[in-house]
Amino acid sequence: MIPLIDLAPGYSIPRLILGGWQLSAGHSGRLVDPTAAFDEWDHWLDRGANTFDCADIYTGVEALIGDYIRRRRARGQAPPQVHTKFVPDLAALPTLDRRYVGQVIDRSLRRLGLERLDLVQFHWWDYEVPGAVEALHWLDDLRRDGKIRLIGLTNFDTSHLDRLLATGVSIASLQLQYSVLDQRPARGLARRAAANDVGLLCYGTLAGGFLSERWLGAVAPTRPANRSLVKYGLVIEDGGGWLWFQGVLRALRAVADRHGVDLATVALRWVLDREGVTAAIVGIRPGGRLEDLAAAMQIRLSDDDEHLIRSATGPSPGPEGDVYAAERVRGGRHAAIMRYDLNRDPV
Repeated sequence: MIPLIDLAPGYSIPRLILGGWQLSAGHSGRLVDPTAAFDEWDHWLDRGANTFDCADIYTGVEALIGDYIRRRRARGQAPPQVHTKFVPDLAALPTLDRRYVGQVIDRSLRRLGLERLDLVQFHWWDYEVPGAVEALHWLDDLRRDGKIRLIGLTNFDTSHLDRLLATGVSIASLQLQYSVLDQRPARGLARRAAANDVGLLCYGTLAGGFLSERWLGAVAPTRPANRSLVKYGLVIEDGGGWLWFQGVLRALRAVADRHGVDLATVALRWVLDREGVTAAIVGIRPGGRLEDLAAAMQIRLSDDDEHLIRSATGPSPGPEGDVYAAERVRGGRHAAIMRYDLNRDPV
């Protein structure tokens, strides 16, 4: 069973959250077979992994999970907990109002077939555009109305986390990128979040699949098959390049051999052991190797394991700056895969 941890009083989540980005129509263009996916999800709910992560801008994913919830209910089975996001379009930020926020949240509720969203994670594309504080308060109004249980953040840096904490709105979590290849949260944000009881929900823990046996000893892909590989290929470049990355994989493989597990399992366990980390988000594409990742719940990394990994990665790998700073540079390398207008029609 996947162990549970409290995210907020009265609300527990598994330490492995099932992530939906790779199911999005905008990720790789592959269609999902709902029957196969739903059967696999049933298996994971039986193992205790009862929480899905999705977003209003993951094309088709909220509706897919909504169909799954309806199937569960029709069979007399409990639905999963659902974490989604509120990501207003970049072009909408200057004129964002309470009505827009309410429309997007109501649309998520309709797609999912729910009366209340367990966690809504708020993202703001451009710090230079005012309005984030007001939007957070409007989300809090919807929480008081019973449409939202908990409010979280997505991809805010340390100073802006401080700013939003100062509003008095209760913030349960912050979703961000964290892996052995991208350790930006450890530069200060993780400590600040822990001090304020903000749980870190971590995506990219396996770097879109790069942190796996498949890439050990392989050549760098010249034509990445999906947006994840493009995104995390840039992280590898910033960390030290392909040769550096191969050294990290060899270190993870050596630690994995000590524990009799897959190297991805070690990479996942490493993230779960970081300061302030509440849970890791792992992709739920059909045919994924979630069984191997569940083994991360059983192993414990020794000081020698930690030292070997740190020797391979260096003290603070990842893009320069704070969390999500490189991705916010408009026109920059890391912004190349961004799509800023997927909530264009919130009705």
